[in-house]
Amino acid sequence: MPTRPQQSTPEQTLRWGERRALVGGRIRELRLEQRLSQEALALESGLSRNMIIGIEWGRKSVAYERLWDIADVLGVHVSDFLKEPDCPAVSTPYRGGRRSMDAESK
Repeated sequence: MPTRPQQSTPEQTLRWGERRALVGGRIRELRLEQRLSQEALALESGLSRNMIIGIEWGRKSVAYERLWDIADVLGVHVSDFLKEPDCPAVSTPYRGGRRSMDAESK
């Protein structure tokens, strides 16, 4: 069992990256379904916005305890993060808390 990144095999590093991307993509999908900005999710979960960005794009690992904090904010069970996202992430930024239904129709 490797304890440092340089002790991991390339296959293991790739597999971990794929898993981070899967969980992060699902978190992003659930966040967008609720019209919640990254900033709002960060504030409500106690994480930084940069950490939320890193998690959503599979670039950062997160302590598993923090997954429960994110799940609580999103109102889902943490196991929902392990499901495949329905669609790939859309990279159109939105800043401003929860989106109103009127903003989507414009």
